[in-house]
Amino acid sequence: MLDESFYRKADEIIANHTKEERSLIPIIQDIQAEYRYLPPELLTYVAKEIGITDARAYSVASFYENFSFEPKGKYILKVCDGTACHVRKSTPIMERLRSDLKLEDGRQTTDDMMFTLETVSCLGACGLAPVMMVNDEVHSTMTPDKATELINKIRGEENE
Repeated sequence: MLDESFYRKADEIIANHTKEERSLIPIIQDIQAEYRYLPPELLTYVAKEIGITDARAYSVASFYENFSFEPKGKYILKVCDGTACHVRKSTPIMERLRSDLKLEDGRQTTDDMMFTLETVSCLGACGLAPVMMVNDEVHSTMTPDKATELINKIRGEENE
């Protein structure tokens, strides 16, 4: 159960859009931007507020890979595994990150909610392969050692 502040924030977001079905995607994009995931309770709330069924809202949100119903870390790490990145050894980068972040058994997010690790099919930067993104920042010509250094740098900045 979400606390009242989540619903107040959802009301603010909804107020920035029209209360019509066509506003569903922009509304849930804004909610996900705020919380780094789409709380299912808020999706139900939004559906009711804009006059559509839960089923319709869930159908739209689950269709797009961009939406996540699971909480994500403060830093979302996306490692490209497209052809160019894969050929240039993106798999060892993923393996190192999984090890450094202690992500086992298919988990994607660290216990402290600091990092979420994802594999993506393509980041569109093939000439810079292998590529990794940290939130909206692209890191090119990555290696396992560079990935470890990057994680350690982020942790250091967080502890300052």
